[in-house]
Amino acid sequence: MKVDGVVVRHGTAAPSWGTVEVPAVLPAPGPVPARWWLAAIPALLGTVAVRVIGPKQGRFSRLVRLGCCGRYLPSATQVQAVRAVRAVRWASRVVPARWACLEQSAAVALLLASIGRRAEWRHGFAAEPVRLHAWIADQEGRPVEEPAETSLYTPIYTTDGPGSPRAAKEAHRE
Repeated sequence: MKVDGVVVRHGTAAPSWGTVEVPAVLPAPGPVPARWWLAAIPALLGTVAVRVIGPKQGRFSRLVRLGCCGRYLPSATQVQAVRAVRAVRWASRVVPARWACLEQSAAVALLLASIGRRAEWRHGFAAEPVRLHAWIADQEGRPVEEPAETSLYTPIYTTDGPGSPRAAKEAHRE
């Protein structure tokens, strides 16, 4: 290639379509105590009910509201969050329908709320290619039991959004 009469040499590069490859399937869930996966079953059934009862066009907003349930409860510990995510993923393997990240993260939020704890629920997007994802984060905002590629997502909705306890504390300080 010539730039202003000067020859510029560069190494060969692999062809790129401007995208990043990401896995489409989560790894198998790790071990979890039996009481957690037994508790995950009613949370899963509750999430199924929220998903299927009501108009189809309101399904997403119903699941988002479910993901934010328990927002005023104390935050779950790291161990509780990990066990809840693993238990829901374990139980989700038997659901004979589309049961992806949105449904799983909402079920985790419901499971944690049922034991009096709050999940830090997140919903975000990533570019190249454009995709959406929902997940649970720990108290520091790190994704729980998620692949490293989750860092590519920008949260667009969280339980820390307007009306959350944390946002109310921040507004009160100002």
